[in-house]
Order: sequence, then structure tokens, then C-alpha cells
Amino acid sequence: MAISVAVPKNLSNIKTKVIMNLTKRQLVCFTCAGAVGVPFYLFTKGVIGTQAAALIMVALMLPFFFLALYERDGFPAEKILYFMIRQKFLTPGIRPYRSENLYRKLEEGECIKKEVSYLEDKAAGKQDG
Repeated sequence: MAISVAVPKNLSNIKTKVIMNLTKRQLVCFTCAGAVGVPFYLFTKGVIGTQAAALIMVALMLPFFFLALYERDGFPAEKILYFMIRQKFLTPGIRPYRSENLYRKLEEGECIKKEVSYLEDKAAGKQDG
């Protein structure tokens, strides 16, 4: 009897698990979420009520969960957010296409040559009338 183990073909998507089948990134983010949410709940449940404190605690912890779990095309959430901010605010939005009209440049050069020869002729007194 042979024991067969399925081995994935693409090993780049496999991440090293640290504790409880979580990656180091997920552990850090979940710890930060707990460090922010649990004290908030404990300090505010007597003032605003248990239900409101729990809802606000969940709202405070959601960004940490998002950072821990969201990944797209191999990029974590903060890199995707950085790319979006760079695209929208840090780089110019509209980059119009401007072609270089060589014919117009040649025409302008010819006009300048004609004007220069006209002024030279005028200065030399060769002009009629």
C-alpha cells in the first residue's frame, strides 16, 4: 500500500503558518485588533451600554481584520491602498497625448528664413517702394 499526498503545483501561494494556522501578519493584526477593541469595550460598556459598545468595538476592529485577511494578486491590503492613493492623488490624472507636428515646424522655419531675408534686404536698401 502506497500513501499518496497531494502536492500543489504552485508553491508561491503557500505561506508559513506560525500559531493556530495563522501567518505572522494575521497574528500581528489580530493582536492589534484585540488591543484596540477589548479595552474600548471594557471602558465604555458602562457608559453607552453593552450593545452600543460592542458595535463600536467591532467597527474599530474591522480595519485590522481587513489588513490581516485581504490580499489581491499577491499584494496585501496596505500596498493596494498605497497604489490607489498614488494613482488618484500623487500622480497627474490626465496625461493628454500631444504629437509633434514636424510639418508645422518646417513651415515656421521657412517663415523665419523669409522674414530674416526680408529684414536683411530692407536694411541693405534693396527693397522696392
